[in-house]
Amino acid sequence: MPPAAPGELAAIPSGPGRPQMMPRIRHLISSASSTGQSLPKIHPMLSTAPPTHSNRRLWLAYAGGCLLTWLLFVLGVTEFQPGLWQFWEAMYQASMSLWPPMLLGLGVWPWLGWLNRRQRPLWALCAWHLLGALLFAEVWQLLDYAVALWLFGSAHAHAMLAQAILWRALWGALVYLALLTAFSAVLNARRAKQLELAQVQAETALARAELSAISGKLNPHFLFNTLNSLIALTRKDAKAAEQGLLRFAGMLRYVLAEKRGASERVALQDELEFVRDYLALEALRLGPRLRVNWQLDPQTLLDEIPPLSLQPLVENCVRHGIAPLPQGGEIIISAQRDAMTQALQLCVRDDGQGCEPGQTERQSKPGSSGGVGLSALRRRFALDFEGQARMQIHTAPGQGFRVDLWIPQY
Repeated sequence: MPPAAPGELAAIPSGPGRPQMMPRIRHLISSASSTGQSLPKIHPMLSTAPPTHSNRRLWLAYAGGCLLTWLLFVLGVTEFQPGLWQFWEAMYQASMSLWPPMLLGLGVWPWLGWLNRRQRPLWALCAWHLLGALLFAEVWQLLDYAVALWLFGSAHAHAMLAQAILWRALWGALVYLALLTAFSAVLNARRAKQLELAQVQAETALARAELSAISGKLNPHFLFNTLNSLIALTRKDAKAAEQGLLRFAGMLRYVLAEKRGASERVALQDELEFVRDYLALEALRLGPRLRVNWQLDPQTLLDEIPPLSLQPLVENCVRHGIAPLPQGGEIIISAQRDAMTQALQLCVRDDGQGCEPGQTERQSKPGSSGGVGLSALRRRFALDFEGQARMQIHTAPGQGFRVDLWIPQY
């Protein structure tokens, strides 16, 4: 679509290097906050809330471990005493011996959680666990004694207690230690997962805030230049000014009215229409110096992409590739299907002055003077598509600037 060319109506920025799209992230986020714009929501898959059925899975695993221990006990006894009667005897011995520690093991998990919530020093934690091991062993013996007293009488119960008091105390401490180790491993795994999710959530929030600032406001220079161009155009060509205002209103509607969720997508053709409006308004300022070449596969127009994925890239080409050159330049926007992965492949490139690849990498880091838009888009694609999307930048002095995107289509 050839842009209109009413002439240059505003100054064109110039500079030797190629800065990137937007100001620093702190300025972006503070600007978005100062205008009352709400930050975007976090992706629902990145919530740090514990899973609903996590404790259920824990206790199912505990029950499975108890059953496995019981079976191993039975098999161990019958290995040395084969026979049907010995098998039933082994089942009886396993049940009578293992039910107290299995029952007491149910209390080790809440006990461990209570100790960890108190954030005690190491020596105090060891003392509490020593006390827990002693209590575990003593209660085990009391339960055994109570059952023996109920089933066989006091004489048998006293004899069994006197015979097993030492080894039962040792076994109680060992079983408590084994349960403590297993439950601690589960607790540490949950804690590590929560920390990982919190880190991913923080990175997502940062990328969302950057993209929210980008999508929540148009570039102030662009707004100023566009309004000046439209005001001047009303004195020369009222019809062209009306068309420009309609495009400008369409852009504002697309940016400001789209309060989308974190995972929402838009059709490629809608994003392209937004880019066309943007380029038409930039043409009011740049005139014939801005040339656009569209290379679009019609089969990709209904593919879905994150909103405002292309406009920052096109703006980067206009501001830093085309506008600084007296002769202007050409922007090529292409969309096609990747033959191997069937992903949507987008490419935005210009034939401007380009820059050193290392300079682009330095400017893409947080705290640099440029590259915030590119780095935000890179993180956005990485987080939104769980590593399935790719973004590549190719540039060199005098060879223009090119950004390729591969966006999976599910």
